[in-house]
Amino acid sequence: MKKRNRLRAMKKRQRMMVLAVVAWIVFGALAALAIVARETDESGSVTVQVTPAALSREAEAGEALFEANCRACHGPSAAGTALGPPLIHDIYNPGHHSDEAFYLAVATGVRQHHWPYGDMPAQSQVSRAEVGQIIRYIRELQEANGIVAKSY
Repeated sequence: MKKRNRLRAMKKRQRMMVLAVVAWIVFGALAALAIVARETDESGSVTVQVTPAALSREAEAGEALFEANCRACHGPSAAGTALGPPLIHDIYNPGHHSDEAFYLAVATGVRQHHWPYGDMPAQSQVSRAEVGQIIRYIRELQEANGIVAKSY
């Protein structure tokens, strides 16, 4: 009888442990979904709210170039679309993605690494000088939205 009671108690503890682990996994999954849902729209793309910036002349020229060459994928004010990520995002702060990373991305393209959008093709129609103006536009928008250089 004592052996049977101990066996029942042990099985009960095992069931409780399994339930606790399952509950913990479910809680973690729900928390992860909540985080993703906060930044993801119905199409699965990540977009951000962008506060407009008072732009320098160079950034204004960059804005026009961005609209002509980048907006189709990266969205208005670089806020992201279903085709490309938001550039006004902390991942692109100058300490993580330097200006040179933007020059290189435009010149050679980029393999998918932060986002689920696929590879970005090279944009050979945009000159290095024009990329510099686009970068100025992006950096001024980033600054106006609290995105500053962080060391990694």
